[in-house]
Amino acid sequence: MSAISSPCIKICVIDPVNKLCQGCGRTLQEIAQWSRFSETERLAIMATLEERLSRQQDGEEPRRSA
Repeated sequence: MSAISSPCIKICVIDPVNKLCQGCGRTLQEIAQWSRFSETERLAIMATLEERLSRQQDGEEPRRSA
């Protein structure tokens, strides 16, 4: 069994305003479902995290995914 790709950096603090983890940028729902996602889904989410964290630091509201 291979390891699951994860952006976790062990800074698990959820921002109360935008509901994103301050360490990795994932939502609580994404964190909870992470092991159920396919590797393709995980990589797609991970591709958005840098931008999410950047917006979070700039104080912008998170964009809602469809």
